[in-house]
Amino acid sequence: MRTLICGSLAYDTIMVFQDRFDRHILADKTHMLSVSFTVQDMRREWGGCAGNIAYNLKALGGEPVVMATIGEDGAAYRERLGELGIATDGLRLLADTFTAQAFIITDLDDNQITAFHPGAMVRSHELHVDDVRDVALGIVAPDGRDGMRQHAAEFRAAGIRYIFDPGQGMPLFSGDELIEMIDGASAVTVNDYEAQLLGERTGLSEEAIARRIDALVVTLGGEGSRIHTGGATIHVPAVPAAELVDPTGCGDAYRAGLLFGMAKRWDWQKSGRLASLLGSIKIGSRGGQNHVVDRDDVASRFEKEFGTKPW
Repeated sequence: MRTLICGSLAYDTIMVFQDRFDRHILADKTHMLSVSFTVQDMRREWGGCAGNIAYNLKALGGEPVVMATIGEDGAAYRERLGELGIATDGLRLLADTFTAQAFIITDLDDNQITAFHPGAMVRSHELHVDDVRDVALGIVAPDGRDGMRQHAAEFRAAGIRYIFDPGQGMPLFSGDELIEMIDGASAVTVNDYEAQLLGERTGLSEEAIARRIDALVVTLGGEGSRIHTGGATIHVPAVPAAELVDPTGCGDAYRAGLLFGMAKRWDWQKSGRLASLLGSIKIGSRGGQNHVVDRDDVASRFEKEFGTKPW
């Protein structure tokens, strides 16, 4: 089933400062701050919600199609998607812009200073759901504000099931706009902090949101996730990870598991279990797309954790 992944593609440049910020930032001088950090460890990762979700879904055997805008420096990302066998029908390269990118400096206490440039992402509304053929499922993940609203409306108008994942884009919308995108969705996915923020902005409880859609999925990190559906709440345990390395992209891996389950018409418990397992696999590697998702290994681990085979 072709699944349209609407969201961002980004480059993440991650630097490690082998010291502590508080030794170089004077609290009484922040009004005239001017600091420079020399970093010895730097790496560049493939990122963005759309890229991360598509990477996991393709590895599972799904059929993701990326819909995103990239800048004139994005050719390498487009080539990577092609090498992975991920369809790029909905991808557009925009001249005179940069691909969205984050520059992250982390110190020895895991404090972070981040600069984010949205670049081409802010023009995602120039892309349309009906630009891509034979789509039967989708997700609206964090992206440009206008693009998120437009793609949600277009999925709804086309009668295509989709997940609404507001994520870090939530502050861009009013409560009424969020409700509008919720009402068109089959499912909404948020983490526990985002669930609280969504409730504050919309004035709706988790139970009230769940009644408007098929399922509200709330991830809880190491405590697993809860899925509100059909008037009941399903608690999905976290799958123990072999190693805790980097949580970056774990939420995207989880969402890929949900999409795979939706495409197969699985129930929400089974979909949530696969999603939880993917998050566990991802956290063992740095970056959002460096972990290995092997279908045979996934099946074996799923059976070990939950007592049944996924496929």
